[in-house]
Amino acid sequence: MILSRSVSVLHLCGVSSSAPSKLLSQRFKVSFALAYGSSVSFRLSSLNQSDRKWVRGFASATEAEVEKKGNDTFFADHTVSWKSLGLSDNVSIALRDSGFDRPSLTQAVCIPSILSGKDVIVAAETGSGKTHGYLAPIIDQLTNTALDSEVTNREERPFPLKNISLILCPNVMLCEQVVRMVNGLVDEDGNPLLRVEAVCGSQGWPDRLPDIIVSTPAALLNNIEPKRNRRLEFLRCVKYVVFDEADMLLCGSFQNQIIRLINMLRFDEKQVSRLAKSNLGRPMEIDASVPQIDLENEDDAEFDEESISEEEDEEEEEEYLDDIAQMPSVEAEVGSDTKKGWRRVRKIYTRSKQYIFIAATLPVNGKKTAGGILKHMFQDAVWVSGNFLHRNSPRLKQKWVEVTIDSQVDALIEAVKNNNNTNTERTMVFANTVEAVEAVADILEKASIQCYRYHKNHKLDERANILADFRETGGVFVCTDAAARGVDVPNVSHVIQADFASSAVDFLHRIGRTARAGQYGTVTSLYTEANRDLVEAIREAVKMGQPVETAFSRKRGFRNKVKKRAFLKAEEAEEPQAVRY
Repeated sequence: MILSRSVSVLHLCGVSSSAPSKLLSQRFKVSFALAYGSSVSFRLSSLNQSDRKWVRGFASATEAEVEKKGNDTFFADHTVSWKSLGLSDNVSIALRDSGFDRPSLTQAVCIPSILSGKDVIVAAETGSGKTHGYLAPIIDQLTNTALDSEVTNREERPFPLKNISLILCPNVMLCEQVVRMVNGLVDEDGNPLLRVEAVCGSQGWPDRLPDIIVSTPAALLNNIEPKRNRRLEFLRCVKYVVFDEADMLLCGSFQNQIIRLINMLRFDEKQVSRLAKSNLGRPMEIDASVPQIDLENEDDAEFDEESISEEEDEEEEEEYLDDIAQMPSVEAEVGSDTKKGWRRVRKIYTRSKQYIFIAATLPVNGKKTAGGILKHMFQDAVWVSGNFLHRNSPRLKQKWVEVTIDSQVDALIEAVKNNNNTNTERTMVFANTVEAVEAVADILEKASIQCYRYHKNHKLDERANILADFRETGGVFVCTDAAARGVDVPNVSHVIQADFASSAVDFLHRIGRTARAGQYGTVTSLYTEANRDLVEAIREAVKMGQPVETAFSRKRGFRNKVKKRAFLKAEEAEEPQAVRY
C-alpha cells in the first residue's frame, strides 16, 4: 500500500495522433549525384510539385521486410564513402578513426547539401547521425578556408578574415556534447582538427576566436551585445550558423532570441554586400548597428525580416542612398515613395553566410510552428528528411502495458527487471515531473534496484557527472524529459515510460533514446484507461507506418479529439434506451 500511494503522483496522460502526414504529397525515384563521381539511388518525397523542398531518403519497410531483404535502415549503401560525399581525406580519416566507418542514410544526403553552400534544414529521426552530418562538412570547409587564409597572409592581401562556425543549442549539456564530438575528430597526431570553444554556463568569451563557437542563445547575446567591437568582429567572421534542436529554439522562450540573432547575421550580410558593390574594401570599418527586433506584438510574430525601427531605416537610407543606383533595382509601384523603394531594394543582397537547421521533430502545420517559421524565413532552403521522421523505426520494438493505480508499481518493477539482467545494460525510465522521478526511484530502490536520478533540480555539474557515470557503467536511469532531447547515451537497450509522454514531440524524443545508430531497442509504455484511445491511435500509426505528428501544432489537439470521441460514444449508448421508451 505504501508503494502504491507513493507512486500516485505518476499522472499517466498523453497527447498525440496517428493521422497520416500531410507533408508528403508526391513520391518519385531519383538518382542523387554525389561528389567524386559516385551516385546513390534514393526514394525521395517532395513537399510540393512545383519546386524543391524535401530531399528524403524515404523508407516504409517493416522490420520483417528489412530482415528478409537485407536492406539497411540506417547505413548508406556500401559503395558510399565519406570521400565520395565530397569530404577531404583528413576529415574522412578522422571519421573512420572515430569509429564511423560508413555514412548513415541521413548523412549521405545532408553532407552534399551542406557542402553545396545552400541553406539546409535537416529533419531526421533521433539517432540518425545528424550531428556528425553537419559537423563533418563544416569542419571540412573551415579547414580548407584556414589553409586559404595562410596563403592570403603570405601574399599580404589586405584584411584577411577568419571564417568561423556558430552552433546554437538550447542548453549547456548539449553544448558540451557538441564540443566533445568536435574534439573527437582528430588528425594523425591525435590533435583535434579544429579549435572549438563553448560559450555557456560558467565559460565566458574566449581570448581569441576559435574555429567553432558552441553556445546557447542567451549566453551568446550576453557576450556580444554589450561590446560593439566584439559584436562587429564576431558577426563578420561567422560563415556557418547551425541551429541544433531547431524546433525547440524556434519556439517558446528561445524564439525572440533566435529571431534577433538571425536578423543580426542577415544585417551583417547586407552590409558586406553593399560594401562589396561600392568597392570600399574596408570590411572592419563600417557601421555595425544592428536591427532592434520587437516580437512581443502579434504582427511581429510573422517574422518579417524587414521589421526594423523607422529611425534605423532612415539612418541606413541616408548612409547608403548613393549606392542605390549601383544595386539591382526593383520597379516601384505607382505612388510608392523613396523609402518604400529602398525597403524593397534592401531584400536583394549577396549571401555570405550559410544557415543550417537540425531537428529530430519538425512540425510544419501552421505559420507559428518551427517548420512554418522556417518556410517563411528561408524560402530557398533545401529540406533533408530522414527515413523515419515522426515514425517508428523498424529496429524498435514497442510493448504496451495497460495498468491501474494498484498494478502499475508491479508492472514497473517487472519491466525494469526483465530488461536489465546485467549491470552493463542501460535502461532509461521516463516520468513527467521531478516529483514523479523521485517517487519512481524510491520504488525501484525499495525493490533492490539501484538507479540514477536525473532532473532539473540537480545542478549542471551534478547532471554532467550523473550522465558520465551512466554512460560508463550502465544501469537504470530515472529521468524527466530533460534527458529525452539531444543527449546522446550509447547502447541504451530499453526505454520505459512510467508516465506516458505529455505530447507527441516528447513521445518521439523518448523512444528515440534507444535503437540509435543502427542498433535495436525496446520501448515499454505503461498507460491507463485514460490513455487507451491515444495508445490505440499510436499503435495503429506504427502498424501502418504512418507519422505521429498531428498533435504537434497544439498539445491538446489529440486530447480534445479523445474527449469528443468519448462524448459521442456516450450519446450512442444512450440512444437505444431512448428508443425503447
